[in-house]
Amino acid sequence: MSQERFKAEILPLREKLFYIAQKILVEEQEAEDAVQEVLLKLWHTRDSLEKYDSPAAFATTVTKNHCLDRLKVKNRQDSLDETYYARAGNDNPYLQLERKNTEEILQKIIENLPALQQAIIRMKDMEEYEVEEIAEITGTKVEAVRVNLSRARKKVREEYIKWTNV
Repeated sequence: MSQERFKAEILPLREKLFYIAQKILVEEQEAEDAVQEVLLKLWHTRDSLEKYDSPAAFATTVTKNHCLDRLKVKNRQDSLDETYYARAGNDNPYLQLERKNTEEILQKIIENLPALQQAIIRMKDMEEYEVEEIAEITGTKVEAVRVNLSRARKKVREEYIKWTNV
């Protein structure tokens, strides 16, 4: 692929790739870094992009996979929504500590899930995305998102019971 064609076909995808990266990685700066790395990777392999029917679809897939890899490698420690505490108001310190401990346990459990399940459970349960949106972002079928979400929730329940001896 020539430099001109790369500029015409791949670089205009930057916003779309950023949208996908941000939905998976959550943090804007990390998503921007991921997109930059993907574009650099695509630039270095631009000669082989000719063999793909849709270089744009390939770029989207590379972005999704790169972000899932980053999520897995870094084993991110995103905190749960702060709105959880905002809704609770000024409870007594014991309840605040209990909520914080529960949040930390759940976060550790989620970090041990496979990368795709981590991304799906975060997008659905924390960011409140629809299953169809998650399927589009992750490049999987709606049924696969539902199955992964169900398995992730089941695993979180099982592990939470083990952690808390409930």
